[in-house]
Amino acid sequence: MALVTYTDIGFYCERADLYIDPLRKVSKALVTHAHSDHARPGMAHYLCHTDGIGVLKLRLGRNISVQGLGYGEVVVLNGVEVSLFPAGHVPGSAQVRLSYGGEVWVIAGDYKTEADGLSPAFEPVRCHHFVTESTFGLPIFQWRPQAEVFGDINAWWRGNAERGITSIMLGYSLGKAQRIIKYLDRGVGDVVCYSTISETNRVLEAVGFDFGAWVDGAKGLDAANYRNGGLSQAMLVCPPAAIKSPWMMGLERFAVANCSGWMAVKKSREWGAMDQGFVLSDHADWPQLLGAVLATGAENVYVTHGFSEAFSRHLRVGYGLNAGVAEVMMRGDEGR
Repeated sequence: MALVTYTDIGFYCERADLYIDPLRKVSKALVTHAHSDHARPGMAHYLCHTDGIGVLKLRLGRNISVQGLGYGEVVVLNGVEVSLFPAGHVPGSAQVRLSYGGEVWVIAGDYKTEADGLSPAFEPVRCHHFVTESTFGLPIFQWRPQAEVFGDINAWWRGNAERGITSIMLGYSLGKAQRIIKYLDRGVGDVVCYSTISETNRVLEAVGFDFGAWVDGAKGLDAANYRNGGLSQAMLVCPPAAIKSPWMMGLERFAVANCSGWMAVKKSREWGAMDQGFVLSDHADWPQLLGAVLATGAENVYVTHGFSEAFSRHLRVGYGLNAGVAEVMMRGDEGR
């Protein structure tokens, strides 16, 4: 039996009795990062990267049982060497390396290979078996360099401020928000964060991350609290769900933008009324996905989370790899 199988609960290493990002309650869960579709409540014990412990406790409860591993550090579970390597997705994210009897698996979780200057950069790990996401696994998804995108974002903000219009930027509370905040031009005005983003910022700053100056907007949006003309000069950063919250009440003139890879295919309508969309993703685009897979040297590639059939077909036809949809290729005979 393979060292890793795909079960109804998720990826499972039976010898180590370890699940990776499990869907339901298990005794031992290795969590690649703290986004809610990977880190779920109710596990008896969690294992994650050390930078992710605080965010995991913030989201799942301060009393959870959790152990942290540094990048490259090894823990041995019933003979299986388990180690973590940078995924470049969000702060605290990791790829999982499992090694036993000369067989090496890497489960990448979510990742991007463009170094963003915030999360440790993605590190290719040589292996025999590689599990990759494919959120943006089509050739139409090809990102511009980060510096160009932030140049556009700051120009949009500056233009709004000159017209006395408050800028609102949507970004998820973990990862995207901090990446946005880090590269905003404070010469325009204050950066004001929604409460869940502020909480996440503080937890990550406690382990050494630096996002620059920001203001906690948890007490409301009182223009008297802000410099350089008040809220008309500010950039408000909030998760998408907050756009219809009481937090926004009282704003008279404002413009809303969203940062997402989905802006590349004009899916902004699904996010509600918006004035601007910027293509900025914490996931790998098509060239990054191809580069990541080939850098591992893996003979066997298992694709999940996204355009898995199209991407795995390309790996088979274009590169001769033994590639397929993870949920089909990896399921054990017992169908756990």
